[in-house]
Amino acid sequence: MRGGEITQRSGVARERGSGAGGTANAGGGVHCNSPIDKSTEVDMPSYPLQGLRSDDVVLDLLPDDVEASVRQRDKWLKSLQGGGAGLEFIVTDVSRWTPGQKIRVAFLGGDTALHKDIADATKEITDVANVLLDFGVDPATGQYRTWSETDTDYAAEIRVSFDKPGFFSLVGSDSTNPEIGAGKIGGRPNQCSLNLGGFTTQRPPNWRGVVRHEFLHAMGFQHEHQNMRGPCEAGMRWDDDPGYVKTQDPRGTFIADANGRRPGIYTYLSGFPNFWNKQKIDFNLRTEEFPNAVAGPFEKESVMLYRFDALFYKDPNNGCVPAAGGGISLSEGDRRGLRLLYPHTAQELAQIEARARNALNAAEAAASPALEGLEEGEEMATKYARQMASNLRTKVGRA
Repeated sequence: MRGGEITQRSGVARERGSGAGGTANAGGGVHCNSPIDKSTEVDMPSYPLQGLRSDDVVLDLLPDDVEASVRQRDKWLKSLQGGGAGLEFIVTDVSRWTPGQKIRVAFLGGDTALHKDIADATKEITDVANVLLDFGVDPATGQYRTWSETDTDYAAEIRVSFDKPGFFSLVGSDSTNPEIGAGKIGGRPNQCSLNLGGFTTQRPPNWRGVVRHEFLHAMGFQHEHQNMRGPCEAGMRWDDDPGYVKTQDPRGTFIADANGRRPGIYTYLSGFPNFWNKQKIDFNLRTEEFPNAVAGPFEKESVMLYRFDALFYKDPNNGCVPAAGGGISLSEGDRRGLRLLYPHTAQELAQIEARARNALNAAEAAASPALEGLEEGEEMATKYARQMASNLRTKVGRA
């Protein structure tokens, strides 16, 4: 969901960090000569990163296994879209929570004051959407719900941590999908699903906007810069200036060369502090065409629009540059998207339930035991189908 748009992509969303949560460590050495269209061999730095400056563009360091499992699952989901039977919006229908649902939130780390501030910041979301974010406040003690990395049952659907690199969230109900992720980040009860790195030590100046951005991801929203109706794909500097000589500062950040020629996005993000390869950049930044998407207009005021450094843009005045003062409170497009994804009217709720039933029929057919054991790809498809069927049974009251 981007503003008033239902998208056909789900998974993990990754954010720009501010560097305000601390400085970084001197760990990561990049092999500068590695081609960036292949996996660059690096020692990934730990968090917080030492030597960050306020003008650094910091993207989080999510494990590749999370991204890989999302990509594989989404490919399978998209294959169902061509099957008819009202499955055009199956990705959205699977990733959204059930309208009217109480979605539990729990914290790992942080104090009561921080927990309260985060809960208060999300009220802009629940004032519009037909969902309840339940932070589990104990009326006797004022303490908020917590979770741990030893949990075997879900303490909450959204499990917040503060100790991992950057800001990120799983998208929608992926937060409870055990097939997503294999380490400390994923959809199992003992895995983080949303991270606000560094908030326990120092919050960025725009921390309320960061919280709303991440919780909108947790509601099923994607980034505005990947809106296929927007100008960002065409307006961003993907490649180096002609004749650019790769030049790095002592930290390993790619900078302008001796003649003032600048690195493009692919080169810049391959160095400190991100160390991203081309596949990761494409997955997180480039726009995909989704012919079955119901897309709203691109909106510069959206809290879901990335705020990049000037070197990312061909023209600093192009339409992809966020509006001044935006990104803190929900825009009208963000609110419109929430009303579309989590409606209140009986007619809209009935339409969502009918689509969920169609999707459940497809999932149950795909999870048939007759499909098991043929080859690894089909085994994984059966796992995805069973998980999707379980999710959808809950949505239509057949759990």
